[in-house]
Amino acid sequence: MRETDGTDRAGGTDAVDAVDEVVRAALRRAVGHGVRFEARFAAYFAAAADPAGGGAGVLPGRGAFPGRALELVRELSLRGGKRLRVALLHEAAALVAADPVPGADTAAVCVELLHTHGLIHDDLIDDAPVRRGGPSTYYAYRAEFPDRPDTARALTVLAGDLAAFLAVRVLLTGDLPPARAAAMAAVATEAGAAAVNGQLLDLERDFEPDTGTEFLHEVTEYKSTRYSVLAPLRLGLLAAGADPAPYDAELRGYASAVGTANQIHDDLLDLFGDPAVLDKPLGTDIRSGRRSYLVRALAAAADGPERALLEGALGNPDTDDDTLDRLRRTARARGVERELRDSAARFAREAAERAAAWRGRWRPEAVAFFEHLPAWSVTRGH
Repeated sequence: MRETDGTDRAGGTDAVDAVDEVVRAALRRAVGHGVRFEARFAAYFAAAADPAGGGAGVLPGRGAFPGRALELVRELSLRGGKRLRVALLHEAAALVAADPVPGADTAAVCVELLHTHGLIHDDLIDDAPVRRGGPSTYYAYRAEFPDRPDTARALTVLAGDLAAFLAVRVLLTGDLPPARAAAMAAVATEAGAAAVNGQLLDLERDFEPDTGTEFLHEVTEYKSTRYSVLAPLRLGLLAAGADPAPYDAELRGYASAVGTANQIHDDLLDLFGDPAVLDKPLGTDIRSGRRSYLVRALAAAADGPERALLEGALGNPDTDDDTLDRLRRTARARGVERELRDSAARFAREAAERAAAWRGRWRPEAVAFFEHLPAWSVTRGH
């Protein structure tokens, strides 16, 4: 019996080791995509700012404001981030292509510019001073125009708009085949429009204290999932010469599950994360009055005084760390933290199961990446 058990254990260990190596290989690829992209992104901005380097048409010949807007877009874009969209896009291409796909680099620049557009406008709406360890675009303009707040706001909006239009332009002016470029630009514009609608829903949600979970799911779907997960999946397949349309329902299902898991985890990090790792202070959602998954669950679970404390902190930019700590203790005592972690894990498992159904159709190394990504998305620290 012992010998048989030992053999079983050895076989099981071998299987686990094999799975672990697949996960490690997928993570190494994701990191590699991000590292290579940084140089590509920096080169894009260098060319965009220099007509002689291929940036003709991006900046006018006169005026300082356009160049400054591009500079701030560049600074925020290159300041960091997980580059998860970049990895998703390259691995989506790898589902059908064994070799690197040249058009994937161009598409990655597009999705990251769309992300920068969203960050700039988010920080303006939330009056957020910090992003990625540095000043937000809005606060950079506020520092430059301390006596002209309307000018600072207008310039921030326009810088965000510039990032969005450049995202589409990079696809249409690159070296992609015309039909493929048009199809990819259609994906990008659809994703951008969805993100704007998501931001509108996000603002509406904060006017409705009793907003249900389904409304929060809709906000997540439009504000982040469609451009952060679904668009990279579609763009990666298109860059590799594959038509994503026959698989659209599957891709949407996977993207929605990953996006929801990711957003719930983000909401948790806003109160339970490490600010040094996040590169921003905790409690941003609460101070800005955002009725996130965490805020909604905490309001539902809290008693009278606890709920009054939460309502007093919501939308109050002067909410102090002591109040946040009291809310944190309440969330733990009322089981809110555990409830949300379990919910995020359920959505992550759903996404992994959806990706597992791709085995046999698409390349196994890339499928493994999409199977294991959801678990990482709900355990990360930033």
